[in-house]
Amino acid sequence: MVDTLSRVPVTDCVKLCHRVVDGLCGRECPTRGDYSTIWSPEEWLDLLNSLTAVCRLAVGNNSSDEEVLAGLSGVGNSHAEAVLSVMRARREEIRRSLLDRTNSISSATLQDFDWQLKVALSSDKISSLHTPLLSLSLDVKENSALRSFTMEMNREELNTLVSSLEAANKVVLQLK
Repeated sequence: MVDTLSRVPVTDCVKLCHRVVDGLCGRECPTRGDYSTIWSPEEWLDLLNSLTAVCRLAVGNNSSDEEVLAGLSGVGNSHAEAVLSVMRARREEIRRSLLDRTNSISSATLQDFDWQLKVALSSDKISSLHTPLLSLSLDVKENSALRSFTMEMNREELNTLVSSLEAANKVVLQLK
């Protein structure tokens, strides 16, 4: 919905883009009241969400100028160049904000992992078991302290862990 951006002069487009980046970086974002005569409430929300998404994707994916301009193809050249100039000027600030936002999810980071596949042949209750087990060791750094976690999982528990990690990855990708 960025195509409605051409309703404002290029100088106002630059100011709006800077305010959108401010909002993305945790400062005051633009309000609809300043632009109520230009866009309807729905158009305003679409425009704001679209500009924010363009900034996140372009900086998060380290897109080239050509890729950004291709994403803004529905906007006139002068407006697309205005958006690009704001993103170029504030790329590092946007990148830091995206990293801070991602890191705020957790201060712990995975440093290393190791795994072993074992087969449990029997237990104290069952004489013949033949159950595959995965032993997973994780080295996690949290607040400059390295901690090790070891867990043993059967097939169902492993499937649950993989599903949870895939869901977490989707969330992280959406935040970028």
